[in-house]
Amino acid sequence: MEQLVRVQKQNSDGTAQVIHVRQSACSGDCHKCSGCGAATQTLILTARNPINAKPGELVVIRSESGPVLAAAAVLYMMPLMLFFLGYALGAVLWQRGALTGGIAFAAGIAIAAAYDRLVAKKQKTIYTITGYGQMMPED
Repeated sequence: MEQLVRVQKQNSDGTAQVIHVRQSACSGDCHKCSGCGAATQTLILTARNPINAKPGELVVIRSESGPVLAAAAVLYMMPLMLFFLGYALGAVLWQRGALTGGIAFAAGIAIAAAYDRLVAKKQKTIYTITGYGQMMPED
């Protein structure tokens, strides 16, 4: 996954502090849709700086997408798979498929939430500056 960011500060350990402004899905064009009050969020990230980018420069950072995809699979697929498994087992064993499916779905959500907390504590996303960026022309 690539993002366009601005370098704020160089660190002595070969990393840089970068600023990423995250906007809502509508890109803040409130005048086009009568105003939605979309808020922007400013994130300060640390990225490896192999190109020695200087403060103020616009750069492209890349993050590993493997951990993101694995987390998405657990968060979205686990409850769904457990629902179908619970429904099938409940229908065959106790003739209560919907009930056991619902219980299994709730257990899947609990497992996904626990996994999310574990990953958030354990693993931080690693960003790397891959090149210099250009501003996109506005419409």
